[in-house]
Amino acid sequence: MKKLSWRELNNQLSMMSEADVWELLETERFGEKRSSVLQRLHQRYNVLRVARERIEILKLAVKP
Repeated sequence: MKKLSWRELNNQLSMMSEADVWELLETERFGEKRSSVLQRLHQRYNVLRVARERIEILKLAVKP
């Protein structure tokens, strides 16, 4: 994936899947290592991961 500016990244980030964000995070970790971009990608990845995990956990819940 091509290097995105902060503005381009911010515009696209909300539409990316968990896998897409992880790929960007890994690329940034081993490439440019820009701290603000790493932080933002990590925050977005965690939001997506937590949402997925919550759905998985709640599927196992017993409804009262």
